[in-house]
Amino acid sequence: MTRSITILGATGSVGASTLDLIRRSPADWKVEALTANTNAADLAKLAREFGAKLAVVGDEAKLPALRDALAGSGIECAGGTQALVEAAARPADITLAAIVGCAGLAPVMAAIQQGGAIALANKEALVSAGDVMTAAVAQYGATLLPVDSEHNAIFQCLAGNSLSDVARITLTASGGPFREWSADQLAAATPKQAVAHPNWDMGAKISVDSATMMNKGLEYIEAHHLFPVGLERLKIVVHPQSVIHSMVEYRDGSTLAQLGPSDMRVPIASCLAHPARMDTPMEPLDLPSIGELSFFAPDEVRFPATRLARDAIAAGGGAPATLNAANEVAVAAFLGGQIRFTDIAAVVEQALTRYSAPKPASLDDVLALDGEARAQAAAILETI
Repeated sequence: MTRSITILGATGSVGASTLDLIRRSPADWKVEALTANTNAADLAKLAREFGAKLAVVGDEAKLPALRDALAGSGIECAGGTQALVEAAARPADITLAAIVGCAGLAPVMAAIQQGGAIALANKEALVSAGDVMTAAVAQYGATLLPVDSEHNAIFQCLAGNSLSDVARITLTASGGPFREWSADQLAAATPKQAVAHPNWDMGAKISVDSATMMNKGLEYIEAHHLFPVGLERLKIVVHPQSVIHSMVEYRDGSTLAQLGPSDMRVPIASCLAHPARMDTPMEPLDLPSIGELSFFAPDEVRFPATRLARDAIAAGGGAPATLNAANEVAVAAFLGGQIRFTDIAAVVEQALTRYSAPKPASLDDVLALDGEARAQAAAILETI
């Protein structure tokens, strides 16, 4: 049966992986809308290739270029932040939400309000606005399908089971490229080294988050909202091979783990085909060639980000949103050569210490809090 899909963030890595899967079975899909932030040229090419009804560029200044590139195609064009929200609000069987950062919050909410299925790859939706988003999911009868490999693994391991039977959920972390580096080496790490992930091909910001372990801290907060078993039942373990993507232990002592290659097309396919399965181009795991699977406890002295995230969600209120905003500011500063790698966590910790905000009750509250926290983080940067 042909299904309709909207892809928010079509030119990013997750969007590209999704379109690769659709490209392999085009008769199964109707592309409703594709969006990008600034890359009008690539967006136009994709819109033409997949016969999208609508193409939206977030940067309204790029709209003329998009219109020129799609002239004569019959594809509707739009630009600006409100156009992104309107694209997300269009009815579709599934909406893939892969816009990075808080720019994706309003489009995710618009998709939720349609009451359909949302394949969620936007971390900020649950980190900064978890309570607001989950309340909207319940109100509108929407379905959240987690795209992150770790949360998708948990989702698969929970299938057919009750959360009340869960003893522990364990998120696995690769440890990033600096897992064995000393504190002195970490202080001298460069952006080029930080974005060179050993297992995954990801964007710069997410790769830096993996290197600091903040990515796992953010996923810990997401897991708290997606799988409400209590913070005491959520754990993190470092697993350098990235073969086991996460595990669920049940009260009878059984532990279910989801294994797969380090390729985002696997969890994306799980979401696209849910509740069924679909073919992917991935080679099956060759366990003898992998040889061994190893596990280590996180080192929160060298990599304090997971501790900061755990403290933030335990504190509640606006702390998770503050954590996320400060981290985005700090990572951008590191990638721009303004601060050291080890300063990223220091900026986040200072922001959490200096800035206290109440629990946001609406998306507007979240966005206001995000702006204030970014200003606080920017002020902290001036002291480094």
